[in-house]
Order: sequence, then structure tokens, then C-alpha cells
Amino acid sequence: MASTPGILTDWPWTRLGSFKYVVLAPWVVHGTYLFMVNQGPDRDLSYFLILPFMLWRMLHNQLWISLSRYRTAKGKGRIVDKGLEFEQVDRERNWDDQIIFNGILFYLGSRHLPGAQNLPLWRGDGFVMTFLIHTGPVEFLYYWFHRALHHHFLYSRYHSHHHSSIVTEPITSVIHPFAEHIAYFILFAIPMVTMAFTGTGSVGSYLIYVTYIDLMNNMGHCNFELIPNWIFSIFPPLKYLMYTPSFHSLHHTQFRTNYSLFMPIYDYIYGTMDKSTDSLYESSLKREEESPDVLHLTHLTTPESIYQLPIGFASLASKPHTSTWFLWLMWPVTLWSMLLTWIYGRTFVVERQRFEKLKLQTWAIPKYSLQYFLEWQNEAINGLIEEAILEAEEKGVKVLSLGLLNQSEELNRYGGLYVHRNPQLKIKVVDGSSLAVAVILNSIPKGTTQVLLRGNLTKVAYALAFSLCQRGIQVATLHQSDYLKLTKSFNATESKLVLAKSCSAKIWLVGDGLSKEEQLNAPKGTIFVPFSQIPPKKLRADCNYHCTPAMKTPTSLENIYSCENWLPRRVMSAWRIAAIVHALEGWNMHECGYTMSDINKVWQATLRHGFQPLTTTATTQTKLNQ
Repeated sequence: MASTPGILTDWPWTRLGSFKYVVLAPWVVHGTYLFMVNQGPDRDLSYFLILPFMLWRMLHNQLWISLSRYRTAKGKGRIVDKGLEFEQVDRERNWDDQIIFNGILFYLGSRHLPGAQNLPLWRGDGFVMTFLIHTGPVEFLYYWFHRALHHHFLYSRYHSHHHSSIVTEPITSVIHPFAEHIAYFILFAIPMVTMAFTGTGSVGSYLIYVTYIDLMNNMGHCNFELIPNWIFSIFPPLKYLMYTPSFHSLHHTQFRTNYSLFMPIYDYIYGTMDKSTDSLYESSLKREEESPDVLHLTHLTTPESIYQLPIGFASLASKPHTSTWFLWLMWPVTLWSMLLTWIYGRTFVVERQRFEKLKLQTWAIPKYSLQYFLEWQNEAINGLIEEAILEAEEKGVKVLSLGLLNQSEELNRYGGLYVHRNPQLKIKVVDGSSLAVAVILNSIPKGTTQVLLRGNLTKVAYALAFSLCQRGIQVATLHQSDYLKLTKSFNATESKLVLAKSCSAKIWLVGDGLSKEEQLNAPKGTIFVPFSQIPPKKLRADCNYHCTPAMKTPTSLENIYSCENWLPRRVMSAWRIAAIVHALEGWNMHECGYTMSDINKVWQATLRHGFQPLTTTATTQTKLNQ
């Protein structure tokens, strides 16, 4: 929102929320109906193609969003280092409003504007006319209109909304109040209306011109430099006719320079070219890929999870993962993405952060959770993980954490397999088990006398049971096989470990393998505390479910604009935090395999660096008493 919002700030359909697309329904239905019932010259193809054109624009913008986030995460050509925040993601969530608005105007123009009906697929004269008019009147008028928007009166009421984004994303280009978009459409409509009035319009000319505007807008706000220097060397005057991402990035950091639309010539003419434009362009272009200090290695969970990555749909990535019905409508794209990950078959960069002096990155293995439970996939998955570890070693990464199922016992013995195979590794492999145990121990309310341990027994489960018994808390299990395994790993005389036929304990420590029947048989008010990387399915409305071991991040952790899987905003899994703390403390050992670090030492170090418990014991106690 602008600092002092003016009239026509909000879009007319803002209150409709996700149902805003219904405003297009009358025209879509009408256009489809006319196309189906009419034949020959009465069939207006151009009117029918408006909807596919709108869908193309949305896809085009999404491709730029994904490319920009991927490239800026890797660091190659990045212009501004400052991170994004949730506030910007939320503010830019309505980037498709301008496509809806333009679509309505295209529908109206196609029906009522003289010369806009039954357009041919292509006319060269209209195409040439469009770009001549754009190069002259449109660029000139935009320059002065843009300068006017930076006058205090208009800036505070309208344009400041756009400039709230110092670090731009491609869709930042269309984040303006409604009134601004009205003015922009009038400006960009000059060539299109001229084509209609002169009878030189065509479907191809309109498609190319609007796509050109989207392309240049997205490119100018993508925050990485991609225009090679040799282009300007071959044709030097091009520097006056085509801007670069670094050119417009300076406008967002300096505000009073580089006002031009896509052609910097007017900034040269009127003396508003930023003096550092050329130097920023050169330095950004030479910038190499970033080598992180800490790397978190995760993987895809479900086929739809590709959309919920930071390089996927921005709005979905900014919220905890939930089942979203409309993603089922995208199954053709989902299938294509699955085939792409299968063919490409390489780990890819997902996001980056910065904390204190550390550079952090997250990489994803192109495998889904289901594949981790297929034994015949183990070799391929282990190969990808080991390849990622060795690549990280070459890049100088100090610490690598294994997230989700990348550290399962059946797959790689909690990561110990890779250290055994590569004893010369300088990079430290961390599975985060010690911190995961510490988080759970410190979320159990004071005064607890008994807990029930359920699910598959893992390294974390054994450590939890032992620590709780040491604290005098009785640990119950319902299956004799689990009881025997735990007893064998502890002192055989451990009196706090019991085999129970039923359990009235209100706190259940649960892992993978918790059955539906066991959940349904739990006492009312039970608190389910997962010790696994993936949370159990929530089946009981009368019970409380903690999230998987996680902690709140310090405010100084930069570039947090997406949620880690199902965790809330600015919350990070214990397995991921463990590697960060490991690097900050400079600990010179692996924490993987069947070894663990000192739980209390890891916990205190984590708190010292600003990470905070997600669920306090007081909150847990309140829920327990309800």
C-alpha cells in the first residue's frame, strides 16, 4: 500500500479474493459460445483467443519468477544482495490482477472498437507501425509520466507502493495501484488502438507487442544481469534503445534516476542517467555463482510440492504446505515436471539465506518421498546425495545437513555411509539428531511423569527414550518388540522403561509408522509430539499436534520469504538449524551415523545464536490441562 493511498488504489474485485476470476466469466462464455456456433467469416477467432492469450501471459510471468529466484539463489549475475521478506511476497501476491484488467479491456475492445473484429493472424504493416509508435510517443510519454509519479503528491499516493520493493522480482513490475494501471493501459493502448483504427491490426501483432511489454518488464525487475556485453559491442547504439536489469535496479535503489521505460535514450537526453549504471552492469555481469558456507540438502515430497518450492508459486511457497484442490487441475504440468526431474536427474538450488557471516543455500534432490520407501531406488538416491556432498566439498562448503528422508537409517545409516565412503571429506555432515532431541525434550511440560513412545524406532527415538528415563520420566511402549530393542540399548535394569497394554499418558512421542487405529484410540486431549522428519496425518480434532522438531529463527536471518515444507513462517527445522549452529561454533566433527553430539551443549549453543523454541513448556502445559 502507498504511504498515503489515493483514490482508485484498490482493484474493483479485491473483496472477491481467490474468486476474482469470475469477473471474466461472461466474456469467456460469450467468446466460446460464438466460436462454437458460428462458421466461416462469422467466426471471430481473435475474440476467442483472448482467454488463451491471458493464460500465456500468466505462464510467461511464472517462468520469469522461477528463473529469477533460481538464478538469484545461485548468485550468478545477481545485482542486489539484500533479501526478500514475507511482506513483499504478500504485497505482490495480486500480480495477476493486471492480466484480468487487461483481459476485460481486450474483450470490450474486441466487441466495440472499430476495426478490432475478425482480425487476421498476421499483418506486417501493423506490426511495424506498432513498434514505431512505441519507440516514439509511448516511450517519450512514459518517461515524463514516470517522472511525474515521483513528485511527492503522486508518489506518496500511488507510486510509493511499487517502490516498497527495493529488491525486485519480475512481478514487481506490475505491482501498482489500480489508478496507475489505468494510466499505463491508456499509454500502451496507443499503438494497439491505432492498428484497430487503421485496419492494420492482427492477432500476431497484438500478441507480440503485449508479450514484448511483459518480457521487458519482467527482465527489468528480475534482479540478475543477463544481457551479454558483446551485444552492445556489436551494435553500440543499442545501449540507448534497450535497458538492462541493472539499469532499472538502480531506479529502485536510487529512486531519482533511470526513469525510462525500456529505452534509456531519454535518461541520456534529460540528464537523469545514474552515473553508476555502466559500472553496476559490468560488476553484475561478472559475478560468479555463490559458494555457500552451509548447505541444506532436502528433496521433493509429493508431485505437487514442486509448486510449493520458493522457485515455484510464490504465494504457495510463502505458506505452510497444505493440500490445495486447484493443483489437481494442473496435473498435465505436474506430469511434465515429474518427467523433467526424472530426465534431468540432478540436484538443483532452491533458495539462499544469509545469517551473520554465513552464506546459506538449500539444494533439493529430484526425488519424491514415495521413492525413498522403494528399496530399488536406494542406489540412485544415494548416488545423488553423495554427488551433492562431493560437489559441495569442491565449492568449499563447511557444513552440510541432510533434511527429510535423506538421512534415514535404511537408506544411508543416518548419513554415515557417505563419511565411510569418503573418509577424506573436509565438509562436515550433520544429521541434526542432537538438536531434534533437545527441541522435543524442551517442549515436554514440567511435571510430566509418563510419555508413550510410538512409531518406528530411530536414532532420535532411542536418544529421546534414554534422556527421558535419565530425567525420571517413565517411557511406555505398547509393543514388546520395541520394548526389547529399547531395553537392549539401555541398562537392562532401567526401571523407567515399561511395556504397557494400554496407556493413559497424554503425551505421545510419535514417529513414522504411527497407525490410524492407534491415533483413534488415543485418549481425548492427547498431545502428539513428532520426532520424525515428516509429521503424522492429523485425524483427531480433540487432540493437539505439535509440528516436527523446529525453532523460530532470529530476525537477523535474511532472505526468509518461504516456508520450509509444513512449518510456519520464519520457522526452521531442527535438522537444518543444526548445521548452521555447527558452522557458527566451528565444531570440527561429523554428526551423523550412530554418533550424537552433547544434547545440552547443542541446545545452549542454538539458543545463544538467537533461535527460540517454537512451543514453550508453558503453552504445552496449558493444552495438557484443557
